[in-house]
Amino acid sequence: MLSFSLGPFSLALNHLLLLAALVLATFVGWLSGRRQGVNPERALFGLFLLGLLLARVGFVLVYWTQYQSHPASSIDIRDGGFLVWPGVVAVVIGALVHGFRRPALRTPMGIGVVSGLVFWWLASLAVSASQQDARLPDLTLRNAAGMPVQLSDFQGKKLVVNLWATWCPPCRREMPVLQAAQQANPDVVFLFVNQAETPREVGTFLTNQGLQPDNLLFDGSGELARRVGSAALPTTLFYRPDGRLSASHLGELSNASLTHALGQLAEPAALASSRIRSTQ
Repeated sequence: MLSFSLGPFSLALNHLLLLAALVLATFVGWLSGRRQGVNPERALFGLFLLGLLLARVGFVLVYWTQYQSHPASSIDIRDGGFLVWPGVVAVVIGALVHGFRRPALRTPMGIGVVSGLVFWWLASLAVSASQQDARLPDLTLRNAAGMPVQLSDFQGKKLVVNLWATWCPPCRREMPVLQAAQQANPDVVFLFVNQAETPREVGTFLTNQGLQPDNLLFDGSGELARRVGSAALPTTLFYRPDGRLSASHLGELSNASLTHALGQLAEPAALASSRIRSTQ
């Protein structure tokens, strides 16, 4: 499962885990401070916001090349661009400073922070382990001419699968970004899998927008989205050459967030080799 729908809203699984960690930290902190008559709720929420801010700042700094032509886009967090460790470090340092200034909150706030971080870390490990077992679905789609195309035929290559529709505003906004990346990364195969629309509808949209993406496929029943556990569009899936899922992204991709995800497409052996070389 990659995402969940809550009425009209959809949340990526990693975002849901983050919110669950905040709720747990708040509850545990309140429980711990109840006997002393203190409640670290406001402090914990402030630390949560601080962590998000520093995680975003860290991401923007690392991928500043992608943002520098349009600096204002760096504040658009809809692309999901965050670096984990700057945020975690900010939360820990912020908790230490806050605890030094307000000793009464030190213990309940510390217990809340630790419980939230431990939950988030273990849950993220579990999700990562489950994703490692997720493979490219063995599914037959159709191209614009109505001919069958097997997804399994693309195994053995780095693969980006974008689930989209013309009625989806974020899908429309990210399409030029994906098309540009397709042209700039010839070693990666991009598949644009339209959900439940006709070739005529899609063809009219692409012509009006001046877009010509390669590998346009059609999933008339939305079966691919069900197979991968996507509850909303756009969803973009990143598969390694061995067919295993490397990463997924719910919502609009920016140049920076797409570059970040493409960087994770190396096979595990190649990643391990690069880490060894970097430490020598």
